[in-house]
Amino acid sequence: MPEREDKLLPDWVYRDCPAPSPAHREAAIERQRQLTKPTGALGRLEILAIDLAGLQATARPRASRVRIVVFAGDHGITAQGVSAYPQDVTVAMMANFANGGAAISVLAREIGARLEVVDAGSRAQTPIDGVVIDKPRSGTRDFSQQAALDPSDLSFAFACGMRAVERALAEKPDLLILGEMGIGNTTASAAIAAAIIGVPAATIAGNGTGLDAAGRARKAEIIEAALTHHGLREPVPDTQSVLEAVGGLEIAALCGAIISAAQAGLPMLIDGFIVSVAALAATRINGSCRPYLIFSHRSAEDGHRRVLDELDARPLLDLDLRLGEGSGAALALPIVRLACALHNGMATFAEAAVPDRAS
Repeated sequence: MPEREDKLLPDWVYRDCPAPSPAHREAAIERQRQLTKPTGALGRLEILAIDLAGLQATARPRASRVRIVVFAGDHGITAQGVSAYPQDVTVAMMANFANGGAAISVLAREIGARLEVVDAGSRAQTPIDGVVIDKPRSGTRDFSQQAALDPSDLSFAFACGMRAVERALAEKPDLLILGEMGIGNTTASAAIAAAIIGVPAATIAGNGTGLDAAGRARKAEIIEAALTHHGLREPVPDTQSVLEAVGGLEIAALCGAIISAAQAGLPMLIDGFIVSVAALAATRINGSCRPYLIFSHRSAEDGHRRVLDELDARPLLDLDLRLGEGSGAALALPIVRLACALHNGMATFAEAAVPDRAS
């Protein structure tokens, strides 16, 4: 178990996740050797199937039943003009998700996955039909001026993620897709990543919702000043302090969901920049969750490549996406399903009476 950075997070956050099954993983490797193809001919599809077999502790990995959870939250840092869109978009998009009009809504229908939308910290003052409300406050504070979150806010948001996973587990999913929505959350995510990795904000901050070069430079300056203001440059800060100082409620909920799902033995398809930053934070808090993370794609956000490198992650797709919402993970799901189908459905050399390799 990784050393606890701070005792203010709930005890469950630090509980070990089950290790992948060595026996099932070895059996999957052996099956791949026997299938009617040259060894390694299906490349990373073989690795996907083997990894899933170990994670799911089964001879037949699967990705049929999938749950998508999108967490939404607002960010006080938007007062500094770091987004090309107004903060009202967060609330409007939650309704769009629930009404079936957003990209992830369309993708969820196409892949046959149930979508849940969770208001983890938006500024919405009234309930939205089809949206789960589970938030400690309506948006974060402006982290250029003060800490974004209180410790109690952070604990609540982690538990929000855990509760979403518990609801998902009732449907016995094979995989979980996590997404997010929140105007200003690329700024918060860039700040988190820059602090945890220890690199200049200018190397992480991207264009987000469509900033021009000047807007991006200003965004990086605001982040760098905030990290210095909160004492997150020297020495290397603990992850909880980073999340409290510059984080977001939906990002913290993602951290809680990632750790909770891994503790339940549920593999996840990790989406783009923001979810990957949450995954980085989650692995720094509880490193035993890392094997359960399958990285779906590399986004067009410049900082995403640096975060993926830090996680030693090799994503499945590179389509210049920068939408978020879990859309990249949904697009990668058919590849995972096909990897499982090939592993489970191909004949072995013996079954097909095909000569095996020359001895």
